[in-house]
Amino acid sequence: MIGKIRSPWYSNISGRFWKVWRRDLDVYLKTWKVNLVPPFLEPILYLLALGFGLGIFVQEIEGLPYVVFISPALVSIAVLNSSFFECTYGSFVRMTYQKTFDAIVATPLSLEEVIIGEMVWGATKGMLYGGIVLAVVTALGLASFPLLLFIIPFSFLFGLLSSALAMCCTALAPTIDSFNYATFLLITPMFLFSGTFFPLSILPESVQTIVLIVMPLPHAVIVSRQLMVNRIDSSQLLLSFSWIGVATTVLFVLAIVAMNRKIIK
Repeated sequence: MIGKIRSPWYSNISGRFWKVWRRDLDVYLKTWKVNLVPPFLEPILYLLALGFGLGIFVQEIEGLPYVVFISPALVSIAVLNSSFFECTYGSFVRMTYQKTFDAIVATPLSLEEVIIGEMVWGATKGMLYGGIVLAVVTALGLASFPLLLFIIPFSFLFGLLSSALAMCCTALAPTIDSFNYATFLLITPMFLFSGTFFPLSILPESVQTIVLIVMPLPHAVIVSRQLMVNRIDSSQLLLSFSWIGVATTVLFVLAIVAMNRKIIK
């Protein structure tokens, strides 16, 4: 597809990856009205059905009303879903069907810059959608100032992690239908078992350990929940931030290397 690049991948990176980010943004802005409807309505539906509906029977969890307990999880889920699916289905279509990657690499931009630009755009989209959900729950009085403002930059970091994870899946996917495995084996379990709708503490200790070691979403939920309800556990917060930082760095590099191997032949 693209001629082999002999120089090390890290030597081909510059600030030009923002050109790819800008290209994806320009495409998104052409249909932004349609794209903003789902992330605005989805949290309202979850809050009505689970928070206010099921919440009548649940009362409180960890000293919080149930609707307040799940609100931070909805923000984190919005970031995960938007970033992940942008850099799986979206990137795969641009790479395979639209041949956008080939066209961009024909310019002075390198393949590494294309991949980084895609992941940064995925993180930006995650931050945007997470911000929309945050605005909804804040308008309903389910989050507390001022710490919730830190959710926005944190959403970009978690979105970058989600985008890097997605790009690793894209590098491994032979066809677009292969993303069904990633959805049901990665996204769905995280959606259900990350302290989103019930606390992790009710799971067996061994399962809790596995979840916290393997899954990124529970750490995002922990950080978001502490910031949104103004209940800070410094040791737990530092542990989750550290996990996300290390995982983002590792997956970011793996995504670039894996995508190079997939595309360069």
